[in-house]
Amino acid sequence: MSTSPVTVDVRLDRDALRLALERDARAGLLATPKTLASVWFYDDVGSDLFDQITRLDEYYPTRAERALLVEHADEIAVASKAVTLVELGAGTCSKTPILLDALVATGALRHYVAVDVAEATLVEATNSLAKSYPDLDVTATVGDFLHLDGLFAHEGPVLVAFLGGTIGNLEPAARHKFFADLDAQLAHADSFLLGCDLVKDRERLLRAYDDRAGVTAAFNRNVLGVLNRELGANFDVGAFEHVALFDEDHQWIEMRLRATSPQHVTITQLGIELTFEQGEEMRTEISAKFTPEGIAGELDLGGFVMDHQLGAEHGEFLLTLAHPYC
Repeated sequence: MSTSPVTVDVRLDRDALRLALERDARAGLLATPKTLASVWFYDDVGSDLFDQITRLDEYYPTRAERALLVEHADEIAVASKAVTLVELGAGTCSKTPILLDALVATGALRHYVAVDVAEATLVEATNSLAKSYPDLDVTATVGDFLHLDGLFAHEGPVLVAFLGGTIGNLEPAARHKFFADLDAQLAHADSFLLGCDLVKDRERLLRAYDDRAGVTAAFNRNVLGVLNRELGANFDVGAFEHVALFDEDHQWIEMRLRATSPQHVTITQLGIELTFEQGEEMRTEISAKFTPEGIAGELDLGGFVMDHQLGAEHGEFLLTLAHPYC
């Protein structure tokens, strides 16, 4: 049987990506304190580095989520009755076969749609899946998971999977908007599978974001390489050190880049110049941690009915299956 070709749906082309990067870089780097949006970690280099991170001993979330998926995939498949699986922030699709196997076994699944911003990584991953699942219609959608219009115009019921704890990269107001926007796009018969990391021992959390091998540090600094390449910046990437800390008030990890010496940076394409004092820090990512009750409340406010919470008893990672109220 021949493998069906992957449909590549580019909703965020290079020009649009460039405009979004310019907007975010200008807003964040001219703010006090300076920030960068974490979405810009995930060029093809960053996606590869993150894939390496997920295999590190210190980085427990991927292993914990994978174990839950293995344990509960059949249950999720039967409950969702999905004809279409849409995976937001799919990356390398490393956990996707667990869900696909269970969904295919129900006899209902016809379509798989993977959504991510790193086109080359996404196309490579979906081509591999298309070979393994030749009866599925596979689409690689190059886009931002925060812009959902039209993503779910496929045969239903639809199961939307948002895994890896990526929801924690959004601040509370942005999470609420994301849930509300998603709810507005889905029908009552559709389902939403959300993976989120749970609050746990502070030192264990910190080790997961500051590994001994320095892969997370390279991942963090890669965002400066993106600015250098795409916007004509002249960041001395090696002059910034990786910092991870836990904010007790907000219950999230913060990743920062700290200047190890005074820096003067020109960003040619934006026409701006920046200075960094020695020791000045720039926030590049948050990764919020949740309680089962907390994420249930946020989903409720966003318009979802919670059907199942899976993994709460282990205190490691949580999968929540929900559906829209109406």
